[in-house]
Amino acid sequence: MEFATFAERAAAIEAESADTEIVAAVADLFAVAGEDLGTVARFVQGRVFPAHESRTLDIGPRLCYEAIARAAGRNVDADAVERRLADRGEIGAVAASYDFGGQQGLGAFAGGGPDGVTVAEVADRLAELAAADGDGSQATKVDTLFGLFNRCSPQEARFLARLVLEEMRIGVGEGTVRDATAAAFDVPVEAVERALQVSNDCGRVAVVAREQGESGLDGIALAVGRPVKAMLAQAGTVTDALADWDRAAVEWKYDGARVQVHYDGADVRLFSRNMEDVTDPLPEVVETIETALDRPAILDGEVVAVDDDGDPLPFQEVLRRFRRKHDVARAREAVAVRFHAFDCLHVDGEDLLDTPLEQRRERLDGLVPADSDVVSAYWQTDDPDRIAEIERAALDAGHEGIMLKDPESTYTPGKRGKNWRKRKPDVETLDCVVTGAEWGEGRRANVLGTFELSVRSDEGYATVGNVATGVTDAELESLTERIEPLVTAEDGQSVTVSPEVVFEVGYEEIQPSTTYESGYALRFPRFLAVRDDTGPAGADSLSRVERLAASQ
Repeated sequence: MEFATFAERAAAIEAESADTEIVAAVADLFAVAGEDLGTVARFVQGRVFPAHESRTLDIGPRLCYEAIARAAGRNVDADAVERRLADRGEIGAVAASYDFGGQQGLGAFAGGGPDGVTVAEVADRLAELAAADGDGSQATKVDTLFGLFNRCSPQEARFLARLVLEEMRIGVGEGTVRDATAAAFDVPVEAVERALQVSNDCGRVAVVAREQGESGLDGIALAVGRPVKAMLAQAGTVTDALADWDRAAVEWKYDGARVQVHYDGADVRLFSRNMEDVTDPLPEVVETIETALDRPAILDGEVVAVDDDGDPLPFQEVLRRFRRKHDVARAREAVAVRFHAFDCLHVDGEDLLDTPLEQRRERLDGLVPADSDVVSAYWQTDDPDRIAEIERAALDAGHEGIMLKDPESTYTPGKRGKNWRKRKPDVETLDCVVTGAEWGEGRRANVLGTFELSVRSDEGYATVGNVATGVTDAELESLTERIEPLVTAEDGQSVTVSPEVVFEVGYEEIQPSTTYESGYALRFPRFLAVRDDTGPAGADSLSRVERLAASQ
């Protein structure tokens, strides 16, 4: 296909406003794309390479401006292009405003004659551009782009400039390509979507749909070494999760970076959430996987930065490792990381995407030695109090909280849905007076571990719950020293406390309750801080609790 034909079709697609018309126009383009179908399916999205590839053009706007300026003539420089961009608003319009075609120089006719450039030639030249590396690579990139622009009509230049900067701007996304592929080659949308999920290559999927139909799409499978998009979670509550599912799978939520592990039986490759290859910066994760696995597999998990004691460090410390390209050994000494696997997508030639989560976890447990600390902890329960205990343990260990998952759910790459829910951050807080407490158990037997919370009422104070989550061991010792002198009565492990200390408390929601004097209960309360700047008179009132409950 001539690139001019592609540009003409792209302009027609850009002119459409209705989604159905855009899909129809893209389907028509696919139907006439011929041997360039795979490339065209990527180009319409502003993508040069398959989504799973880590290759990039590595072309910044300034290099693109320089190439346009050279093709535009002697009296044009990159600054002039940038000024015109400020006036016209987007790079395609700027490129189309110049009269290309008359400039000579290195690469002006690379890969072809002075006739029209083809889609295949554009793809080849851009692949060469992406491969340019080392000293002189920037000049090579400009030369290559200059050669392409020098052969472009204004309309071709419009879409070439957008493609180079991955800003196609014609209203075509992954959903459009999916629907257009199904329409162009008369295959089910569901089959196309599944093939896209496991291959991350819309070009390959379009070609298979055309040449092999639905059966060919069904035959596309995961491949070790080819990353897929990560399944995503949405914010949710324990209450909603247990209302929707018979029981919930509960996992700790780590403050780390998502990593997909690919092991082919010999070599390990690691990919970030954005499917970038991050193998080299994380050698200890590679070593961990080489030791833990004895057969090919694809795992999903999280890399967490840890201190000398193995306790988690903030997310920013993980980023320091991910971004390291040089002197990795020194970075490893400065910031250690640990991998926690929580899902298994593939084992020894068998794809598990359509397998329920609880079975995928069984396969994961069977894949990794029992004495390994690679696999993250996992529970199933329908008891909200048990979930609260798990969350408390996660927070005490320094992690973000918990993940709630449907044990029957399949793995849907790139999808964010209700099957995975992260406990949403507390959006409101209450300042509550501590009116009671309970002594802890086990290693916490010598400290107060649970605190009774109350709010101001007409009768004095009305209880709204108890909090034990979010308090570290050190904080418990400090709070015990502070509150023990305020104890006015004891009954077994329970004590009554003079209302003098105020806690700032987060919570998931407020529910009606007959258990507490206020008539309300804080669902999953979490200790945030002691309000040293205020006393009981400044604590929240029952009327505010009522307003918050009504507004939920």
